[in-house]
Amino acid sequence: MTQPILALRERRNALANEARKLVNENPGDKWKPEHTEQFDKLNADIERVDGEITRNQKILDNDAARAFKDAGVREHDIEDMTPARAVNKWLRHGTQAMSTDDWAQARKLMTAENDGFNIVRNAMSGDPANGGQGGYTVQTDIVASVTEALKDFGGMREVAEVFQTESGNPMNFPTSDGTSEVGELVPENTSATALDASFGTVGLNVYKFSSKIITVPFELLQDSSVNIEAFLANRLSTRLGRIQNQYFTTGTGASQPRGIVTGAASGKVGATGQTGTVTYDDLVDLEHSVDPAYRKRGKTRFMFHDNTLAVLRKLKDQQGRPIFLPGYYDNGIAMGIPDTLLGRPFTINQDVATMAANAKSILFGDFTNYKIRDAMQITLFRFTDSVYTSKGQVGFLCWMRSGGNLIDTGGPVKYYANSAT
Repeated sequence: MTQPILALRERRNALANEARKLVNENPGDKWKPEHTEQFDKLNADIERVDGEITRNQKILDNDAARAFKDAGVREHDIEDMTPARAVNKWLRHGTQAMSTDDWAQARKLMTAENDGFNIVRNAMSGDPANGGQGGYTVQTDIVASVTEALKDFGGMREVAEVFQTESGNPMNFPTSDGTSEVGELVPENTSATALDASFGTVGLNVYKFSSKIITVPFELLQDSSVNIEAFLANRLSTRLGRIQNQYFTTGTGASQPRGIVTGAASGKVGATGQTGTVTYDDLVDLEHSVDPAYRKRGKTRFMFHDNTLAVLRKLKDQQGRPIFLPGYYDNGIAMGIPDTLLGRPFTINQDVATMAANAKSILFGDFTNYKIRDAMQITLFRFTDSVYTSKGQVGFLCWMRSGGNLIDTGGPVKYYANSAT
């Protein structure tokens, strides 16, 4: 029998709280080698419990799915949801299966009062009564599902400010860096001097991303018990999320989004010999390279690759205390306090470089100054030409237009670069 998830989470909470208590009660020179040994053991126990939670949750999910299936319960009932029923019918059978009433319902959805999805026909689609290729601009709830799932891939959408625009027209943000500007003390009967503020603009254009063509066998489309919408939404969000996060992280800004690493300024460079390492002092210097005006907002955090986290978890401060502290759950369900590094949260982004010579491997700052713009709506196309039919498949392709850029020019995000040699 599986151990209850709640009990496992309570056990993890106890371990995390014990680790934090150990650090808090032994500041400065009170920290001894035996405390390091005790902390490392607690950390190892936390990792073991995390693994148990993941495994037990998987078992519970499988048991629930099997119980629903044995009871004859379908994953979802689309019969009473006209928009979802229309999309489901189109996904499985294409335009030739759509009746006059189906197309009438679809046209209603194109009105300003209900803009759930639009019908898109290219030159090959012809009349709705005929077969061929065409697409839906994905209905609102599917768009929300896909864009929400995009957060799971990479990390940039978790920390950036994301907004939508109805069109993809060029957009410029006004900027003005006043971090070095100061006023003056003026003697009596003396005129004030002039200091004009300098202004500029930062572009936030959108670019076209594709999911690449997803092929689905006839058997899967004909099986009414399969949630085909969920299957496609998962694949679309996975592919689009990964490619977008790559560009939002390291894009050059030339005919593509400008990534956060490209837009960030240098905060600290490792000393000679630190091609694969970082020190406690380096992290402190990186933290303080960001202006206090940004740090006081309470939104600053670190960002790095998961391999870098493995290095950072072993670092100690000048008293030998760990700088990584594990978080804990609130009431065994939600994450109450996240894992922290130097008391600040962090985000794992697998598109940030791992530690190597000259690698910009650690970022720190206020990432809300990175703006991600989605030009709605997402468009999904269905392909049924001979290339797919001969293999017993139907092709699906999703297009999405998005862009990203670091808008603030005052240095809200800085990076740590490993040494060249």
